Amino acid sequence: MNSECVLCSENGGEVLWQDDFCRVVLVDEAGYSGFCRVILKQHVAEFSDLSASDRNRLMQLVFAVESAVRNTLQPDKVNLASLGNMVPHLHWHVIPRFKQDHHFPAPIWAETVRSEIPTLVSTKQLLALRIALQALQP
Repeated sequence: MNSECVLCSENGGEVLWQDDFCRVVLVDEAGYSGFCRVILKQHVAEFSDLSASDRNRLMQLVFAVESAVRNTLQPDKVNLASLGNMVPHLHWHVIPRFKQDHHFPAPIWAETVRSEIPTLVSTKQLLALRIALQALQP
């Protein structure tokens, strides 16, 4: 662990599932309900630093989170990203995207193209996502 790393010292969101290897969190990102992160528990900066079996284990969880997001929120698209430029700790973003969101079709970190958006994810859908993620069995 690295005491200077925010993902080593903080959860990075609302923890919905975890084991000894990683955790799945729901991120509080305005306009992007259902945004999740899959965060490795050990401080590793690059995917290629993991063994093949650990890479497979992590990706199976990313795929399980993506499936839960798709099944519960029914987005138009799901973005998967592992950037690490700002926080060099291995984590994956799982972002449900809707054609009416602030940035679509651009990445959510791009300039906003819509200032007003309708509610894209209902409270019921978000609850269903929480339940699905808590029940993950990757």
